[in-house]
Amino acid sequence: MSKGDLIIISGPSGAGKGTLVRGLLARVPRLWCAISATTRPPRPDERDGVDYYFLPPEEFDRRERAGEFLETAEVHGNRYGTLRGPVEDRIRECYRVVLEIDPQGAMQVRRNAKDSVLVFVRAPSEAELRRRLARRGSETPEEVETRMRTAEQELKLVGSYDFVVINDDVRRATDELVRIVESLPPKERDPSHGHPA
Repeated sequence: MSKGDLIIISGPSGAGKGTLVRGLLARVPRLWCAISATTRPPRPDERDGVDYYFLPPEEFDRRERAGEFLETAEVHGNRYGTLRGPVEDRIRECYRVVLEIDPQGAMQVRRNAKDSVLVFVRAPSEAELRRRLARRGSETPEEVETRMRTAEQELKLVGSYDFVVINDDVRRATDELVRIVESLPPKERDPSHGHPA
C-alpha cells in the first residue's frame, strides 16, 4: 500500500462527512467509498449493502475473530467496522479507497496502515453541530447530548490528522476536500492488473 491508497475521512457525527464524501466521489475519478458494517438497526432511508452492511452482533463478532476487519469501533453502543477484503481488492484494481469512519476507527487504520491519509471534518461551531444533529431528527434529545459529548472527545484527536476541513459551507468544503485528494501522489499502477480506466 502506498501513500494515498487509503483516504480516511472522519469527524463528529453531524459534521457533514457523508455530504462531503458524496461530492468528492462525484468529482474525482478512481475513488471507491468502502461500505462500513454495523450492528445498529437501519434508519428509514438506509439500505443494506448500499449505506451499510447491517450485521447481527454475533455475525459481526465472528468476522472480527476471523480477522476480516481493517478496523472496528464501538460508538454509542453499536459496533462498526470496515471489511478488509473489499478495500484490498479495490486498491489492487488501482482505486484510491475512501473510508468514512469515526475517529476511533481512523486511529486504528493509521496504526495498521501508516501511509493512509487522515482528514478531519468538523462543523464551524459546537452550536452548529448541535443544530445539525437536532435537525436530522433520527436521534432523541438524550442521544444528541451523547453525540455532543463524544464530539468533544473526538475534537481532541485533531492533531493526529493530516488535514482539517471546516464544513461551514458545503460547496467550499467539498472544493477543499477535492484539492486535498488531487494533491496526493499519483496512484501507482499494479502491472498485474492492467491500466486504470
